[in-house]
Amino acid sequence: MKLNIIGRRYWWFLLSGIILIPGIISMAIHGFNLGIDFTGGTIVDLKFSREVTVAEIRESLKDFHLENSTIQLAGTAKVDASQNVFLRTHFLTNEESKALFAGMTDKLGAFEVQRVEKVGAVVGSELTRQALLNLAVACLLLCAYISYRFEYKIAISAILAILHDVLVVLGVFSIFHLELDSSFIAAILTVIGYSMNEAVVIFDRIRENLRNHRKSESYEELVNRSIGQTITRSIYTLLTVLFATASLYFFGGETTKNFSLAMLIGFISGAYSSIFNASPIWVTWKEYDDRRKAQLRPKSAK
Repeated sequence: MKLNIIGRRYWWFLLSGIILIPGIISMAIHGFNLGIDFTGGTIVDLKFSREVTVAEIRESLKDFHLENSTIQLAGTAKVDASQNVFLRTHFLTNEESKALFAGMTDKLGAFEVQRVEKVGAVVGSELTRQALLNLAVACLLLCAYISYRFEYKIAISAILAILHDVLVVLGVFSIFHLELDSSFIAAILTVIGYSMNEAVVIFDRIRENLRNHRKSESYEELVNRSIGQTITRSIYTLLTVLFATASLYFFGGETTKNFSLAMLIGFISGAYSSIFNASPIWVTWKEYDDRRKAQLRPKSAK
């Protein structure tokens, strides 16, 4: 397949900038909608006298502005209704809890409070630190692995593409004020792994083609040829993971919505950046080095 992706690389860089800048601005101004895993909150275990649905519970929470709380059904083989309900909300005082339980009783009938547990902000801040540490360690290990397998220019190009994907996902969640919980970290780590795999596949083909590289063939032509040889595989891989992730998003229930959405966005961004960002960055870097060496050569000859 004959492509000219590298020849238009500055257009791809511009497109990435247009996608990233609104998200970065939103992160700087508005920050994130952190879930109770990070900020602390209240977990309530309820047992109703009848089976209730997630929609019924969410409707009853609207009067208290808690409709965005996490609701999980348990204790039954049914997926749409249950007597046992786990409710995760922001931090509630004793008075707020009593008012909430009274309102739910009026709309949903009698229930028994099995457990009320408060997660403190100290635990949330510790989770935040651990999450950031995990992401930093993952990026360092990826950089070390790619540097060992290829070269540092390829490693940095791949890491920049992976950083692009992480920022895209974070930007979307910041702009639309979607909740970030502990499962979001798992989604980000999955996206990082997918993006690295896609970048490594293309760079591996570039390395193979470099072994038979003709001097008459430019880096641009070589990388275009390498991308053309791997793009079909990249498309098939993307469609496969999108099919599974989209199924989880549309049919997996409320508790997996944000988790699967983060992966959907990240996988699309990962496929894009591995083709249109990672290898173009490497080509730009190599061409810059060649121009610099060419400029220094006459001086050293003198």
